[in-house]
Amino acid sequence: MAVQTGDFKVIGTSPIRHDGVDKVTGRAQYGADVTLSGTLYGKVLRSPHAHANVLSIDTSKAESLPGVYAVITSADLPEPAGGETGGGEGGVQSIRHKTANMLTRGKALYDGHAVAAVAAVDFHVADEALRLIDVEYEVLDPVLDVRKAMESDAPLLHDDIFTKFGGAAADKPSNIAEHIIYEEGNIEQGFADADVVVEREFETATVHQGYVETHSATALWTKDGHLTVWCSTQGAFGVRKELSDILQIPISKIKVTPTEIGGGFGGKTTVYLEPLAAALSKKSGRPIKMSMDRGEVLRGTGPTPGSYQRVKIGATHDGDITAMEAWIAFEAGAYPGSPIGAGCTCSFAPYKLTNFRVDGFDVIVNKPKTHAYRAPGATITEYAVETVVDEICRAIDMDPVEFRLRNASVEGSMRVDGPLYPRIGNVECIEAARDSDHWQTPLEEAPGKKRGRGIASGFWFNWGGTSSATGKLNPDGTVTLLEGSTDIGGTRTSVAMQLAEPLGIPIEDIVPIVVDTDSIGYNDDTGGSRVTYCTGQACYEVAQDMIRQITDGLTDAWDATAGSVQFENGQFSLNGKTANLKEAAEILDDNDVHIIGTATVTPGREGGAFAIHVADVEVDDETGKVEILRYTAVQDAGTAIYPPYVEGQMQGGSMQGIGWALNEEYFYDGSGRLRNASLLDYRMPTALDLPMIDAIIVEVPNPYHPYGVRGVGEVPIVPPPATVANAIFDAVGVRLSELPMAPHKVQKALAENGRGANT
Repeated sequence: MAVQTGDFKVIGTSPIRHDGVDKVTGRAQYGADVTLSGTLYGKVLRSPHAHANVLSIDTSKAESLPGVYAVITSADLPEPAGGETGGGEGGVQSIRHKTANMLTRGKALYDGHAVAAVAAVDFHVADEALRLIDVEYEVLDPVLDVRKAMESDAPLLHDDIFTKFGGAAADKPSNIAEHIIYEEGNIEQGFADADVVVEREFETATVHQGYVETHSATALWTKDGHLTVWCSTQGAFGVRKELSDILQIPISKIKVTPTEIGGGFGGKTTVYLEPLAAALSKKSGRPIKMSMDRGEVLRGTGPTPGSYQRVKIGATHDGDITAMEAWIAFEAGAYPGSPIGAGCTCSFAPYKLTNFRVDGFDVIVNKPKTHAYRAPGATITEYAVETVVDEICRAIDMDPVEFRLRNASVEGSMRVDGPLYPRIGNVECIEAARDSDHWQTPLEEAPGKKRGRGIASGFWFNWGGTSSATGKLNPDGTVTLLEGSTDIGGTRTSVAMQLAEPLGIPIEDIVPIVVDTDSIGYNDDTGGSRVTYCTGQACYEVAQDMIRQITDGLTDAWDATAGSVQFENGQFSLNGKTANLKEAAEILDDNDVHIIGTATVTPGREGGAFAIHVADVEVDDETGKVEILRYTAVQDAGTAIYPPYVEGQMQGGSMQGIGWALNEEYFYDGSGRLRNASLLDYRMPTALDLPMIDAIIVEVPNPYHPYGVRGVGEVPIVPPPATVANAIFDAVGVRLSELPMAPHKVQKALAENGRGANT
């Protein structure tokens, strides 16, 4: 596919976003805003134990409470069928496990595991009903650490999970769901050829996506067997598929309407409340509305995996990497399916590879089933790799930018899982960081302060998937755009711009609408950095379809021969006669010709995205507090369709990565209870914690997109932990190998290395 070049009229501009007025005035409808006539309100009873057999559930008292219309347990869900469900950023999961995660089937596997649900006249009655449900538990020992879970004598969460390896399964149950290996070359010889070899161990804690809006769903199951669901989701078609699989009803009888979404970051690409609301609606005969509070979100939805890693890298004194090795274990939570594959394949992505081996393990522990979080897996593994790379650079006394340029992956380089990179912007990002004002300006010193600068690279594949769009030409020359990609970060406008550009009309003449699953062709989730890339390409194809139809219509209206009407630069022409889109719409309307363009695309060849970040920090060697003084994010966007949106994604991802680096973690006690299930205790950074993040957009067009687009939403979260860790070392000479690098951990490391204020 040839990439369009030249002077764009719409692409690269910064118009007012189409949904801006609705959102700033409060008119936009989010999940919790949906209320139907006769609505009942649902609540979920959750296990207080991390690991327990559920011996009995007595719901009789709750059912007899005035105002309660329905109570459900797993017995009210169909017996799970075989096969898998889900997809998108969350990956696939067996229907049996997905159903058991909705309502536990005989065993509670984490603190917060759903046990039962009720529907009542209001939330207060529903809360009272939950307290009347009598559950008898047999409490079991939990396993919360990934390494302990891998031991042969560890408490077993499932007796029907056998380690998968190379297409085969082990012969006895295990908490290790999968073992994968990627390798190439001669790693022993590679390390033998190295002048310097560094091997280190790393641990990372479980963290949450931290979306502002909690999960909400409203369901209406009518007497004719049709189910309609309104929910806060990144993928209405994914919700429809999971509902069909869990509830065992045909997809044709399910309609899902996505509401506006108050953040997702991958965490809203699966169902939690939707099947429960549907089952309660079926049982009660009324519409059911359910919303989580913040504690339920933290206890009962999918965070990132915690991890343990060993990384070993060898290099020559000249700065050539000779061998790279990683051993990576991810917590999957209570059911298989961590992003271990993505973590492994992203681990060494910024570097040319000759001799390498990556071992990855998907390990079950007594925590919530993990789910996608912005470049799932990559932040964890590249934190470890980039920290070791920084240590290598210091050991051979080489500038870290020059080391990265010398070893950078380029077009034709191999990724650890085998594919060769197409045209990528890795080198261009490194050069932009090198030439940036931040890198070129010496670190400002302050008397009595310990300051340092760090740098780290990052990669994410990006994903294409499938998108559909429809464009309807209105008589006044405007175009109504129907699309099925939930708008996160302004994608209504970024995809509409790719419809306006080829049609030669201003973006204000496009009316983009995100519609339900009955009103548009199939669309994959808004995730994987795919919407501006893939749905934008669908809009481009819609424009081509509309142009063909308009040309045919004008051919008839102008009594011309086939092929004689031309279209160029927004103008239809025939022998001196011209019409822009508005004029063409009037002509076609007068001739009773209606134009509806459609497209469904599955483009593939997404073109991976690279980033490199620079951070300046100040470390208080008495308290261990780390302050970010300056931060710069450099990233290849391919082509920046809407530059402020690209910058916003880079800044937002960087902020989340800094929170992951310095503050955020799930804290479990010895019995497996989550002790910080609130935003008072789960510490996310605010605007007061960070400086303005400088964003440098690099544009190396993706050759497989008509406008050269690459995804931008995920890779900015990848470099921050390593960037900050390397800056801390530069400041105080201590390596931090555990995330988060919270003040007490920094303080402890300083004391152990004799570098604290009191040592």
